[in-house]
Amino acid sequence: MKVGMAMNMLYEHDKPDVAVVQEHFQLGDLVEPLGFDSIWALEHHFTGYAMSPAPLQLLAYFAGRTRRIQLGTSVVVLPWHDPVRVAEQIALLDIMCGGRCLFGFGRGAASTEYEGFRIPMGEARPRFAEAAEIVVKALANESFEHDGEFFKIPRMSIRPRPMSNPERRFYASSVSPESAEIIARLGFGMLVIMQNEWAKCREDIDKFQAMSAAAGFAPKAPIVLTNISCAESREEANERAVRYLGRKWQSIDDHYRFSDGHLANVKGYEAYGKTAKTYAKLKDPANLKKATDFYVSIQIVGTPDDCLQQLGELQKVSGLQHLVAEFSFGNLPHHESERNMRLFADRVLPTLQRDPAYAAPRAAKVAGEAPPKRASHSGIFAPA
Repeated sequence: MKVGMAMNMLYEHDKPDVAVVQEHFQLGDLVEPLGFDSIWALEHHFTGYAMSPAPLQLLAYFAGRTRRIQLGTSVVVLPWHDPVRVAEQIALLDIMCGGRCLFGFGRGAASTEYEGFRIPMGEARPRFAEAAEIVVKALANESFEHDGEFFKIPRMSIRPRPMSNPERRFYASSVSPESAEIIARLGFGMLVIMQNEWAKCREDIDKFQAMSAAAGFAPKAPIVLTNISCAESREEANERAVRYLGRKWQSIDDHYRFSDGHLANVKGYEAYGKTAKTYAKLKDPANLKKATDFYVSIQIVGTPDDCLQQLGELQKVSGLQHLVAEFSFGNLPHHESERNMRLFADRVLPTLQRDPAYAAPRAAKVAGEAPPKRASHSGIFAPA
């Protein structure tokens, strides 16, 4: 199994943005020396939910500071960009890092970000589909043209040409069945953000891989993103997870405004409607505790041995080959984030990378075997 680290640079009250960014850069500089396989950059804007507005630029920084690890986006939100420019930036990064890059794409779910970029949110799904098609065309062909609903592109060629075939290493995240179908038809792999019970994750992966096969593509093993709290004792790991993952709820609602229910009336986002009721209930302390306990239960939390056991279960359920972890979440202090990351690297990572039990994805479905029982909670959506 490959294991990477995602940088989620959440704004902190009473702390300069530059200090938050520099601390995450320090964690990023540990990824290669500690033996991890990849580093991942998010894309968010305007609210401080994740201070990472330019993931390809951020990865270019680490391309020059590393030699071995892969560089991934989780995700580039295509509706906010000119797809030709995205393709150019991917091609240049591909050369800068020697073909070590992976790319995740998405369509975003924050109306604040759509408003900031002056893009109608109701156009998000068709814009994503068309932009993704153009990016693939631009990278895969010496020259290309496009005549679509949103983009009219004369025959052209991007320069420099990529050195590898980055378009073969494309992934995307989706929440709705309609978006999953678009992604499958494009031949992308699935980027899974662990925000639901594992049995539901397994169902979504099975459906997606069936759609990929129907579209004529060999299904790719999913890449799974999760939070990790690894400590010498279960009590410490759980206390850290409950305290700091519990802080995510307010930052999520401040950014996405799920609780006001506005997404239920936005074309293409109707599936988010039930999320409003859940987030509105989080103002009640009892419901907040219940939601936090559920969210912690579907992350990787515990001693090093606990983490190995849980990741073995997750691999068996999902068939993942590549895990992407956040070790710094919810304004967890920098020294604790580094301790979390170092303990995992020392006591868990070598086994994941070298033990034959984790060497290849296990079947997402095993005949006669039910997925592990996990807590259930409807309407939770905790994006990266």
